[in-house]
Amino acid sequence: MGNLPVFTATRPLAEAAVCAVGPPAFTDPARRSLRALGATTVESVPAGERGQLAVACLGLGKVTSDTVWADLCPEADVADEATAQAATGVMHVHGRRDGRPLGLAVDYTATCAAVATVQGLLAALLGQVRGGGATHVTCGADRAALLAVSQYIAAAGAPEAEAVVLEPGGPPFTAACGTRFELEALEPATWAGFWRGLGAPEAAIRTGWRPFQFRYAIACAPLPEELHATTRAASWARIRQAAGASGAEVCRLHTLADRVTEASAGAPWTYVPLAPIRVPPSPMASRCESARPLSGFTVLEAGRRIQAPLAAHLLGLLGADVIRVEPPGGDPLRGMPPCCSDISARWLALNRGKRALQIDIKSPAGQAELRELIADADVFLHNWAPGKAERFGLDADHLAAVNPRLVYAHTSGWGGRLPDAPIGTDFMVQARTGVGEAARPADEPTAPSLMTLIDVLGGLLGAEAVLAALLLRERTRHGVRVESSLLGAAETLTAPALRRAAAGREARRPAGFRRPLPTADGWMTPADGSARAANARAGHLGRLTSHEAVAVLRDQGLTATVVATDLAALPADPRLRGALTRDRYGSLVVPSPWRFE
Repeated sequence: MGNLPVFTATRPLAEAAVCAVGPPAFTDPARRSLRALGATTVESVPAGERGQLAVACLGLGKVTSDTVWADLCPEADVADEATAQAATGVMHVHGRRDGRPLGLAVDYTATCAAVATVQGLLAALLGQVRGGGATHVTCGADRAALLAVSQYIAAAGAPEAEAVVLEPGGPPFTAACGTRFELEALEPATWAGFWRGLGAPEAAIRTGWRPFQFRYAIACAPLPEELHATTRAASWARIRQAAGASGAEVCRLHTLADRVTEASAGAPWTYVPLAPIRVPPSPMASRCESARPLSGFTVLEAGRRIQAPLAAHLLGLLGADVIRVEPPGGDPLRGMPPCCSDISARWLALNRGKRALQIDIKSPAGQAELRELIADADVFLHNWAPGKAERFGLDADHLAAVNPRLVYAHTSGWGGRLPDAPIGTDFMVQARTGVGEAARPADEPTAPSLMTLIDVLGGLLGAEAVLAALLLRERTRHGVRVESSLLGAAETLTAPALRRAAAGREARRPAGFRRPLPTADGWMTPADGSARAANARAGHLGRLTSHEAVAVLRDQGLTATVVATDLAALPADPRLRGALTRDRYGSLVVPSPWRFE
């Protein structure tokens, strides 16, 4: 690596050429990312059912990739987006709010797989720079889907019960004028203050807090009907007044047409050189492993909930030593039920394998301790609220003086791009960006999914951003500041719908799109291309078991699969071929999203 030429470009894949072939669901998100990273993209006619990318860069090397629908599952069971969602539990989780499995009308598993593929390409290039030998990466939509629901799978497989009963219900709420909106309140006092301002019954306020608080963890929120009745009797002006007085935040559900009229989307991340002088190349080349290209790197993570912890988790799967910075007393989410061996199963899904240190970053001593750790780290990753890092002297400019070769990564809500935006949590971002419309077909009311779509995709993009920044650092010998956002994740996911809206076409998918069909013992779903023919046979299929219905359709040359509706049963599902394992705490573990060769 000492012979790697130093260049002055500000994008990590400058001077790289990309060839892309395959279905747009895989190649379009990947091409957009690679172009934004500086690569020259060679457009190709879609061919086959797999996405194939080849990235070649002078001074770095060449890496190829395959993105497939089924890398774990049989191709007969997972052949497209609909069947990938069905077989892995995505339809089940997304449908919890409605009490039945529902398909996402966006290509969620394909988008996640495309981002993971770019991650794999960047990691392999970085590994080659550091002496590794991986030249090919494979990513499956089934693998990406399992990662997306890994928290829900872990919780379902735990020996304890959930903190809240899994029953249908949840936001959004509706005002008297018909305005549908999302509500965010992070503290019980804020929650209570908002509802008291609207005159809601005290019993309903008390009963509603716990399911509302846990909605992101269980993908449903069985709220008392009195709360919905309260907002339906209040004007939008009064609701906004109650939010302002209590500290809660409300956001009306924006449409895709609203987003089209706003500024065009940019890249889902930004890169800025940190150090004014060049620094020596990374000394870790001899410790790089081909299958774990980040081996030898150290990542410090100070994150909450999903976005930053998931990004760091992915970097750990790629071989980095991840040190998690937690407040005194430890992360309170460690105890969130259900637990395995007294540790939250959900927490383990995002944080297993990380080392943890308790540091009070609000104190001068704690800030000094963190700076000492950062001096020897490769990456500092956090998702703190805007201004927090600056307040404690832990922003990029201050830390560049401590470690001029640092990659400083901030995974934010809005990336500073929407000045009037609400608090940057998953459901508020979904509400503000039209995800609630894009994710549901035309005959379903617009509503953000209570599955944490954007947090997960935001974590994937955060890891991608860090990998690109590490590659840029190795090429320029500068430290790098990178910021990714949930807004960027939402724009990535809704890009096809926004293109349809901008062209004057119907942005939403048609009625019944990707909707599972009931059977005598559960649910089955046809592939998108087989849906019309399967729907015409729905009456007959409903009298059969799910497996019988799938067999009938396959005998007629159609593609279909059984919908997984019991996450705890996934380890025994023959379609997954034993891919789910358990860690030393007894918690279920999903496989990595990539394979390196």
